[in-house]
Amino acid sequence: MGGRQAPTVYNTAFNHLQFWDGRARSLEEQAIGPIHNPIEMGETHENVVRKLGKVKGYQQQFRAVFGSDVNLQDLANAIAAYERTVISTNSAFDKYVLGDQKAMDEAAVRGMALFKGKARCILCHSGSNFTDNQFHNLGVPQVGPAKEDQGRYNVTRAEKDKGAFKTPTLRSITETAPYMHDGAFKTLEEVVDFLSEGGGSSQNLSALMKPLNLTPEEKTDLVAFLKALAGEPIKFQMPKLPK
Repeated sequence: MGGRQAPTVYNTAFNHLQFWDGRARSLEEQAIGPIHNPIEMGETHENVVRKLGKVKGYQQQFRAVFGSDVNLQDLANAIAAYERTVISTNSAFDKYVLGDQKAMDEAAVRGMALFKGKARCILCHSGSNFTDNQFHNLGVPQVGPAKEDQGRYNVTRAEKDKGAFKTPTLRSITETAPYMHDGAFKTLEEVVDFLSEGGGSSQNLSALMKPLNLTPEEKTDLVAFLKALAGEPIKFQMPKLPK
């Protein structure tokens, strides 16, 4: 078990940095990290390249696509190329803003107004991908095996980054529970309750965190809007490789 919740693959193509702490500068760099991580694949890059190189299908595809035998860089290029196709699209929200006034119900429409206003969500979850691609300390309780996860600070060593984690996209958020960097909350309702209270306690709590004092009805409307960000199911078919 790792110390962090696996981040979503949805819309990673639009991230400036990868992982909760932003330690990878590209999808290609991110793709090869888990290979040698002892609590993930626990392998070596050299051994994985050697094993894939023995598979006829991969031999043929690498030569056809990259003009070379299996190698680590093109392995990363291939994984990253696929990840860039995993995009959340055509949600009820998208349909609504494109003119279909019936795409979202009244609760979701009220929730959208809260999202932009009283609930202050848009301060971090901004833009078409609903993230500022920045790092913030929300005072999230540490529930995983890591007793004190310093987040972005582990990368930058800047005091301002202690306990700060990357703002995740809210696209298809209903499919990516549990929530926060350590999976501290099982439901969107729990997340909204936490944020409404102004987050948790931390010496480095983001200045953006303020008590919101949302009413039960407002919380329900906000969750309704978040559910309206769910995209259409992604069509996927496993390619057949010759053995």
